[in-house]
Amino acid sequence: MNTLLKNLLGIALIVALGIGSFVLYRVSQTYNRSSEPTNFRSFTVSGDGKATGTPDVATFSFQVISEGGLDVAKLQSDNAAKMNKAIDFVKQLKIDAKDIKTEQYSVSPQYSNTVCDYVAGKVCPPATITGYTIQQGVTVKVRDFNMISKILSGVVENGANSVTQIQFAIDNPTEVENTARAEAFKKAKEKAEGMAKAGGFTVGRLLDISESSGGYNPYYARSAMMDMAGAKEAPVAPTIEAGSQDINITVSLKYEIQ
Repeated sequence: MNTLLKNLLGIALIVALGIGSFVLYRVSQTYNRSSEPTNFRSFTVSGDGKATGTPDVATFSFQVISEGGLDVAKLQSDNAAKMNKAIDFVKQLKIDAKDIKTEQYSVSPQYSNTVCDYVAGKVCPPATITGYTIQQGVTVKVRDFNMISKILSGVVENGANSVTQIQFAIDNPTEVENTARAEAFKKAKEKAEGMAKAGGFTVGRLLDISESSGGYNPYYARSAMMDMAGAKEAPVAPTIEAGSQDINITVSLKYEIQ
């Protein structure tokens, strides 16, 4: 009787150990599956989405460049007077102060060209400073496109002697981006279902998402701006067309294969 009881206990212990090992194995598999999805078969699909929006803000820069002699204080004063006059003109057209920003201010020396023939033992004199160049640049955001032409021509009449490229953009592109993103996700999901059907498997969990985006900004020709800046007479206000802006988004989705 004691021997039979011992045998039954031994069998029960073996069965319990077997069940425990199986449970531990299943728990381990479940943990690995949740914490390291890369241990399982997966596939990746991508989709492209595109949406078009109308720019609602234009940005351009203008500069006052002054060249002169060694009197830096006088040169700075002249440069500042011209820049202040141009900025005051922009403000008079109801451009908000937060949309006017100084981006550059530099003072650079001008050197004399020293001609020195090389002779053994002779030391050539160093180049000397003959004057200075001061350059001050301001960037302006324009939200009323009806004012762009007037501002571009007006800053030149009021002291600026360089105007650079104008760039159009969508100030808050979130809505357009969401439209492009929704299209990209739809295409990627459809591609995943198509691949699963062709491959004879089922689309499992979504394991990873990545996104890249891009857009296009039209620019006003710089050469035209420079011609306008160098005009001796009051320039003809240029015609500005904002056009449209395309926003492209690509999403990559990684799925588990079931």
